[in-house]
Amino acid sequence: MYSATRPTGSSTNIATGIVVAATIAIAATAHAQAKPPAGDAIKGNGHYADVNGIKLYYEIHGSGKPLVLLHGGLGAIEMFGPNLPALAKGRQVIAVDLQGHGRTADIDRPLSIPLMADDIAALITHLGLQRSDVMGYSLGGGVALQTAIRHPEVVDRLVLVSTPFRRNGFYPDILAQQGQVTAAAAEAMKQTPMYQMYSALAPRPQDWGRLLGKIGEAMKEDFDLTNGIKGIKATTLVVAGDADIFPPAHAVEMFGLLGGGQRDGGWDGSGRPKSRLAILPGLTHYTIGSDPALAATAIAFLDDAATSR
Repeated sequence: MYSATRPTGSSTNIATGIVVAATIAIAATAHAQAKPPAGDAIKGNGHYADVNGIKLYYEIHGSGKPLVLLHGGLGAIEMFGPNLPALAKGRQVIAVDLQGHGRTADIDRPLSIPLMADDIAALITHLGLQRSDVMGYSLGGGVALQTAIRHPEVVDRLVLVSTPFRRNGFYPDILAQQGQVTAAAAEAMKQTPMYQMYSALAPRPQDWGRLLGKIGEAMKEDFDLTNGIKGIKATTLVVAGDADIFPPAHAVEMFGLLGGGQRDGGWDGSGRPKSRLAILPGLTHYTIGSDPALAATAIAFLDDAATSR
């Protein structure tokens, strides 16, 4: 999920497994509680919102129609790189550090995608917004997807980037690597860019091993959001790399569940589905989050009047 240089050797397999784990963190159990940071964040545009018993860190960039932006697992707001300011040129980006990530301290509850989705819905309400566009990458995509399923009233348009919706959609080798992720991997993972970001931002860097343990436990849980996707009302853009951690066919299947790929669009475009699909060439799960092609694709979707309610 982190787009910087990847580790080599056995650390590569461990890192890849953790990336996947963060994507599908569904129902891990937390046993210790980290004390949340108090007050506002260091950055002038950074704040904490008290929602659902967690002090959720968020930043506001730009102005205009709101877009909640959610990072990938073991990352933070910064992992979007140049894509964040690009998105903020035409809208108000509300970028969030999810539970246990970045500047948001972990709390004594499962590191669960549905619970994090509840956090995002509560944040949108906390900010006094009737609804917001929501864009998530990997783990953040899972949270965005669950927000649209569980809280459709707060989501306008939805952008899902490199987001699996069914556990068996992953390549088999990725599934095999997930078993390597445990708290015992914490020391080895300190050589990775993910830990470097975590240790620089986290209120409690010593919780690194706990985070890995919770994500490792979450990987054991199966999931299939097929039925939930069929009921999504939000106009949705599905984005994946052509060398992602699941085959392009998985993204196409999600697009189909949203009503796409059923008929010809017609000369005048009247037959186009309301949702959209983008397979970005030459991008992997590890590069797509910060590649400029992502912002360009998302902006075209968000600025298209045809995708608005």
